Amino acid sequence: MEEFNAQTFLGFLEKVLVLYPKGKIVMVLDNSPVHHAIMLNEFKEANPRLQFMYLPPYSPKLNIIEGLWGWLKDTCINNVFFDKFYKVKVAIRKFVKLVNSNPDETIDRLCVQL
Repeated sequence: MEEFNAQTFLGFLEKVLVLYPKGKIVMVLDNSPVHHAIMLNEFKEANPRLQFMYLPPYSPKLNIIEGLWGWLKDTCINNVFFDKFYKVKVAIRKFVKLVNSNPDETIDRLCVQL
């Protein structure tokens, strides 16, 4: 499993610029320290068509991924005791399969809060 850090995020940004070679790119980001890493400053200056917009701190209702995490916890983690770690992974994989197999329902559920 790859670690998500500033270097990983920088690699992602480089790929985005290659995939979308023209026009302005606006990314809406949460306030993860990775998104504010000093090592990104030079990269952002060198790529002015890439613009970051940060969500306000402590704004889970604006961050759709928070809804997904809550749904995951409610569905397969809360009030459940897993005696083996692999069982946690199995439950999460089952949840991900459910989400991926019903994209319209997933979008409706996660975007209803907006």
